[in-house]
Amino acid sequence: MRPWLDDAEARAAADVVASGWLAQGPRVAEFESAFAARVGVAEGVAVSSCTTALHLALHLLGVGPGDEVVVPSFSFIATANCVRYVGAEPVFADVEALDGNLSLRTVEAVLTDRTRAVVVVDQGGMPADVQPLRELCDARGVALVEDAACAAGSSYRGQPVGVSSDLAAWSFHPRKLLTTGEGGMLTTTDAQLAERARRQREHGMSVSAAARHASRQPVLEQYLEVGFNFRMTDIQAAVGLVQLGKLDAMVARRRELAEAYQAMLADVPGLRTVRDPEWGTSNFQSFWVELDPGFPLSRNDLLARLADQGVSARAGIMAAHRQPAYSDHPRGDLTVTERLTDSTLILPMFHTMTEAEQHHVVDCVRDAAGLRAA
Repeated sequence: MRPWLDDAEARAAADVVASGWLAQGPRVAEFESAFAARVGVAEGVAVSSCTTALHLALHLLGVGPGDEVVVPSFSFIATANCVRYVGAEPVFADVEALDGNLSLRTVEAVLTDRTRAVVVVDQGGMPADVQPLRELCDARGVALVEDAACAAGSSYRGQPVGVSSDLAAWSFHPRKLLTTGEGGMLTTTDAQLAERARRQREHGMSVSAAARHASRQPVLEQYLEVGFNFRMTDIQAAVGLVQLGKLDAMVARRRELAEAYQAMLADVPGLRTVRDPEWGTSNFQSFWVELDPGFPLSRNDLLARLADQGVSARAGIMAAHRQPAYSDHPRGDLTVTERLTDSTLILPMFHTMTEAEQHHVVDCVRDAAGLRAA
């Protein structure tokens, strides 16, 4: 992945530096409104990362010690860690092979009377089938949080992802389509949750620093509850506003590259390319392929071979339950998670990728499979 950054982002950041207002301020507020409008919800709360957005979401929902939260193991470890941050226990559910996401089937299998929330991930930008989970959670009185870290620009049943959840968390890390360097966003349709989130990200302060400094009269703020320092800077938000204007072009280009990969790799035996599910469209933040026993090399051997030929591929999504931090954590049947973790790899994809670069990647994969170049 290479971020698509140019002079427009540099100028936007420089303008903020020249203004003298660097911390959370007017640019953050503008970015929040613009991003929320783009993803079809009423409220956006900018924060320092997707991890802090997830942490804040569970905190706002009152999840705590004694509670369980269903999460996929097939995700970056932050998804599970955020449950631990609030003192609750993550319960790992398996995923579906098609899209690498939780489903009604896999979540139902691990629900208990202690389940307080479900965190569904749109893995690699692939939209999860959220509506059945929404209905299940509503029937059980369980909150539904969407980890949409990778999914800006993806759609679910004709709408942007994140609309169907109580709260959605987004990432602006440089591996994502839309980047602010670091940073995240929490979105919701609940104005009261959003208002509390804005206080909580700024130490629980009753009035924001921006509003306090804008006042012509002295403002004596209060700290209404114990909060956090999860703020985004105006420099980051200025970059994010420029990036948001590029999002549609980014998605269109990545879908174009994904279609080319799918066509050129279609006849490779033992290799499956990720594709849109029937319920939505992906931004293809990650383009992953799965190898089965019909492919002549193991996943790790193929990664090494690609690296030797100048192709920077990477292993697929991790399995959090295999990490030392969760080595003693109870787990159920995670057969699909383990298979996908062991057999998938992510191929290079970025906005400025040339036809020649993509053909080189494809030819290296085809050569490893004993096939002629595309």
